[in-house]
Amino acid sequence: MAKPGVERKICLKSIFADLHIHIGRTESNLPVKITAARNMTFEQIVRESYHRKGIEMIGVIDAASPPVQGEIRRGLRSGLYKEHPGGGIVYRETTCILGAEIEIREPGMGAAHVLTYFPTLNQISRFTEWLSKHMKNVQLSTQRLYQPAGALQEKVAEYDGIIIPAHVFTPFKSVYGSATDRMSYLFDLKRLAGVELGMSSDSHLADHLSELKSLSFVTNSDAHSIPKIGREYNELWVKEASFQELKWALLRQKGRKVAANYGLNPRLGKYYRTRCLNCDELWPLDAEISRCPECGSKKRVKGVRDRIMDIADQEMHHPDHRPPYVYQVPLEFIPKLGKKTLDKLLDAFGTEMSVLHHAPISEIAEVSNQVIARHIKLAREQRLELEEGGGGVYGRVKQTQCHVNKE
Repeated sequence: MAKPGVERKICLKSIFADLHIHIGRTESNLPVKITAARNMTFEQIVRESYHRKGIEMIGVIDAASPPVQGEIRRGLRSGLYKEHPGGGIVYRETTCILGAEIEIREPGMGAAHVLTYFPTLNQISRFTEWLSKHMKNVQLSTQRLYQPAGALQEKVAEYDGIIIPAHVFTPFKSVYGSATDRMSYLFDLKRLAGVELGMSSDSHLADHLSELKSLSFVTNSDAHSIPKIGREYNELWVKEASFQELKWALLRQKGRKVAANYGLNPRLGKYYRTRCLNCDELWPLDAEISRCPECGSKKRVKGVRDRIMDIADQEMHHPDHRPPYVYQVPLEFIPKLGKKTLDKLLDAFGTEMSVLHHAPISEIAEVSNQVIARHIKLAREQRLELEEGGGGVYGRVKQTQCHVNKE
């Protein structure tokens, strides 16, 4: 027992968290996220995250949908789930943080997507009641909110929630990609819990913007299908997987923190480089070129890298609190690794996190083959050769035929 006036030491641990996962349909087949897979139900997501992915914390950002809330309540009554005292819905050893992705648009700006998260089912249900007064269809994901950004920040705070602007650099419907050159024109930065980078950027690119220096960065999958869960994620240093611990980690309070960001190398992202809209060829880096050298078209999708360089106000500078950004290559990007081989790896090592981070390379080679094991080894060492993505087309890992020594 701790002596009076002496604070008891709290043991912290490392967990993985993917905070941006969509629901496609409800169990009764009602649409939620139109572009997400039909089997992306709340129950399937939590089961996949625990049993196959090995992720201790997930964020389901379509939990403001009333039929989804109904499913969660039924799961709580049946004992399938339980509510965490610190916030969140628990399935086995995975905690789901309940959230909502919302589209906002201020006068004179383009649209931007925002992630909101809440401690309890009751609080997000009350938030849904407010949304229903200012949104055309609250059942569907990522709907337009007909209220100012400031009103959204006020309401989220009222229900003890947090806000993270989503995929802030992507060309379509993001803060920097389509809304504004400065996030501070749109939000009160002191009331944000963090910033989601998106799959075509990393902390090295984002830290060209001085206004982001105080904010924690998060890297999430934005999964629209089951296999995409965990393609980007965060390592959190917390006591346990709960909403309160997540909030402290994002705000770097009580010793909690984001310990590392695991994300795609931006070159694999589908919006990294500017591409010609007509012929899909990568646009030259020379800013003076106004037409595609291949087809002569002037139409293009500006890439994240080029957009950041346009609005940068400093040389890249990481603040002291910025954690390492680890280039993560999901198993689905590994050449020649199909579903049957993936199932064999999961049977052998339990979860994708184990395969990606912990399983001995020699044992991976025995279960799969030398080439796959070699690519996983190179992925861990961040030495894979990549072909750049852009214009909505993902980059890819170049295949190598090198063999791996058994270790």
